[in-house]
Amino acid sequence: MPEPTSPATFFRANKAGGLATAIATPALFMSPAGMAQTANTSDAAQLAPIHVQGKAPESYDIKQSASKKYTAPLVDTPKSVQIIPSEIMKDQAASSLTDVLRNTPGITFGAGEGGNPLGDRPFIRGYDAQASTYVDGLRDIGATSREVFNLEQVEIVKGSDGAYGGRGGAGGSINLISKTAKLDDFINASLGLGTDNYYRGTIDSNWQLSDSTAFRLNGMYHDADVAGRDKVNNSRWGIAPTITFGLNTPTRVTLSYYHLQTDDLPDGGIPYAYPSSKVERDGSYMGITETGPANVDRNNFYGLTSDYRKTTSDMATIAIEHDFSDRLTLRNTSRYTLSDQEYVWTQPDDSQGNVLNGKVWRRMNSRISDVESLANQTEIFGKFETGSWKHSFNIGIELSQERGKKDSLNINREAGNSCNLGIGAASGYNCTSLYNPNPGDPWVNTQNGERAGKYSRSKTTTKSIYAFDTIEFNKHWQAGLGLRLDDYSTKFTNTPQANFAITRRDDTLLNYQLGIVYKPVDNGSIYVSYATSSTPANSMLGEGSDNMSLAPGRNNTGLNAADMSPEKNKTYELGTKWDVLGGNMSLTAAIFRTETTNARVTINSNGDYAMAGKKQVDGIELGIAGAITPKWNVFAGYTYLNAKIKDDGPVGANGGNRFPNTPKHSASLWTTYKALPKLTVGAGAYFVDKQYGNAQNTAYIPSYWRFDAMAGYQFNKSLNMQLNVFNLTDKTYYDKAYSAHYASIAPGRSAILSMNLSY
Repeated sequence: MPEPTSPATFFRANKAGGLATAIATPALFMSPAGMAQTANTSDAAQLAPIHVQGKAPESYDIKQSASKKYTAPLVDTPKSVQIIPSEIMKDQAASSLTDVLRNTPGITFGAGEGGNPLGDRPFIRGYDAQASTYVDGLRDIGATSREVFNLEQVEIVKGSDGAYGGRGGAGGSINLISKTAKLDDFINASLGLGTDNYYRGTIDSNWQLSDSTAFRLNGMYHDADVAGRDKVNNSRWGIAPTITFGLNTPTRVTLSYYHLQTDDLPDGGIPYAYPSSKVERDGSYMGITETGPANVDRNNFYGLTSDYRKTTSDMATIAIEHDFSDRLTLRNTSRYTLSDQEYVWTQPDDSQGNVLNGKVWRRMNSRISDVESLANQTEIFGKFETGSWKHSFNIGIELSQERGKKDSLNINREAGNSCNLGIGAASGYNCTSLYNPNPGDPWVNTQNGERAGKYSRSKTTTKSIYAFDTIEFNKHWQAGLGLRLDDYSTKFTNTPQANFAITRRDDTLLNYQLGIVYKPVDNGSIYVSYATSSTPANSMLGEGSDNMSLAPGRNNTGLNAADMSPEKNKTYELGTKWDVLGGNMSLTAAIFRTETTNARVTINSNGDYAMAGKKQVDGIELGIAGAITPKWNVFAGYTYLNAKIKDDGPVGANGGNRFPNTPKHSASLWTTYKALPKLTVGAGAYFVDKQYGNAQNTAYIPSYWRFDAMAGYQFNKSLNMQLNVFNLTDKTYYDKAYSAHYASIAPGRSAILSMNLSY
C-alpha cells in the first residue's frame, strides 16, 4: 500500500565517542543475487546513522529477508534481491518510494497516463512493475505515491519472480516492510524545514506495555512545493498504529492499521518539441526521427492552479504467528485494503504540432477510482533433515479478491486541439503559450464535480499454493527451489454506455524458481538460476497502463480479449557474491537474460492480435556495499540493460527497437564518512542514460548526472542536526518519459535542515 541485488547490508556501531554510526553496506544497487540482507527489526529502528541511543549498541549483520519465502540467507539465495534499510532513508532524508529507489540502478519510473491513475510506476529491468508492489508480502494493487514514514526497509526482487509473488513480476517486484512493535520504550521525532516551503514532521514512538505486549505509533505530516517548478506542490499526512501481544512467547498476535491521505497539484511536465506521435522512424515528418522535451524555462507549468490530485489509502492487518518449536512456525495474515483516487490534471499536448508554433494545447484528464482488496495468507516454515541433507522450507496458501471501479468527471472543454484561434481567451483558455504559460487562466469548471457516469469495473479472484525449499547437500553445494500454482479468475465489466458488456478470463498460472549455489568458501558463493513468471489479462485491475487489458479496443470488438492467454517470461542468471573485509563489505556481480516469448502483438489492420511477440533483456549488474574502514561507508552499483523488442508481429513497426523507460547504463553511489567524532558527511552521485518514452523510439529524454550531499552533527545523545542538499548543481533533467505529449521534469536544487530527537 501507499507509503513510501544487493550485497549484505551492514550497520556497525562505532563506539569511539559513543556515537552510533550506521555503517551502511546498504542494499547494493545492483546486487545480482540478492545479496542484500534484512535488518534485525528489533535493533534497526534504534540504529539510525545519525541518532544516538546512549551507549553504542552491539554491531549486527543484515543477512535475511523479512519474507520467509527466502529460506536461506540472501548470500546463499540464487536470486537478485536488494534491501534498502531505514538507516539509508534517514541519511538521505528520503520521503517517497521514488527517493528510495534512486539507490537502485536498473529501476526507472514511467510517467502518468491520461485517464490512468497517477502514482508510482516503477520499471524493473525494463518491465512495468506498477502492479508488482507488495506490503509485508501481500500485493498492494492501488495506485498511489508511496510514503516511507512507516517503513523498516524496502526489498527489491529482480528477474522473473512468479514463484514468489504470483502474477506479473516479469522484471521483478518491490516489497515494502512495515515497522513493528518492540519490547522497548523509545521516541524518535524529526522536524524538517527547507527551501521551496518544505515542512515535514515525523514521529516514531514505541511503548512496552507488559513483558509481552508493545504498542508502536508512527505519524507523518508533509507539505512542500517542488523546486524549480511553478505552482506544483505536494501535501500529505499519515498515521500507522500497531500493537503486538505475546512478544517473546510461542504465540504472537499483531494488529496494525495504516492510513495515508494526499492532496497534490500534479505536474504535467514539459511538452515534446515535436509531435512525437507523428514522427516516423524514416524521418518522414520534417526530417525528424526523434523528439525530446522542448527547450523552455524549467519553471514553465502548463497546467492550471485548479488542477488537483487527492488519494486516500487505508490498510488493516491481523497477523497471528505460533512457534510449535524452534524449527517449525505457523503464520496467518489477513488484510483489508481500500485505496481511492480523484484528479483533474492538465497535460501539455504536442499531438497536433502546436508546439512547433509556440503554442500548447491543454489536454484535460480526470479520474475517480477506488480499489478494494481482501487477502489471507497462511504459511508454515521451518527446518528438517533427510539423511545428510538439510532443508529449510516454506509452504503457503494465499487467497485474495480485488475489486476496482473507475469513472471520470464531466469537464467543460471545447473540442479540438489545433489552437488555430490563438492562446488564452481567444481559445477559451484551451491553449496557452509555450514560452510564457499562465497557470492562473480561468477555466470552465468540472460541472460541479459531476461524474461522467462512464464507470467500468474489474474483479479478480486468486487462489494460490506455493512451496520453497533450500537443500544443503554439504558445505559447498546447495539448491534453492520454489514453485507456485495460481488459480486466476478475472472479469471486466464495461461502461453503461457499452451495455455493461462483460469479458472474463480464467487461467492457471504455474511458475517456478530453480537455482544451484556453489560455496567455495564460507564467505563467497557462485550461483546459476532459472525463474519464470506469468502476466495474465487484467493483471493491473485497471490501475495503470496495461497492455494485457480486458477492456475493448478502439474498434470496440474486445480484440479477442477472452482468448488472451498470459504472457510468459523467463530469466536466466549467473552471479557471485562475496563478503570481504571481515564481513564488513559485500561485492556482487551477475549477468542475466529475461525473455518474453509470447508477447501480445497486433496481427492485422482490424486491431486483432495474437500472443506471438518476443522481447528480450540482456544485462549485467555490479555492486559494492559496506564499510571500507570503520569511518567510511560505500553503497554503490552499476547496471547495463540491452532491452530489445525482438518480434513485434506482422504489422508491427517496432522490431529491433529498445524498451521504453529502459536506460542502457545506470549507476548510483552513496557514501558517508565520519570526519570528526560528532560530524558525518556524505555524498551521492547518480547517472541514468537516455530513455525512450515509447516503443516506436521517437520520444526520449536525455541522459543525466545528479549529485547530492549531506552533513550530520551529533550534539548529544538525544539531539542530531542534519543538512541535505539535493541536485547540488541545479541540473535541469527529466526523470520520466511519457509515450507522447510530455516528459516529466525533475526538481531543481533544494535543501532540507532536519532536527532529530531520540529518547
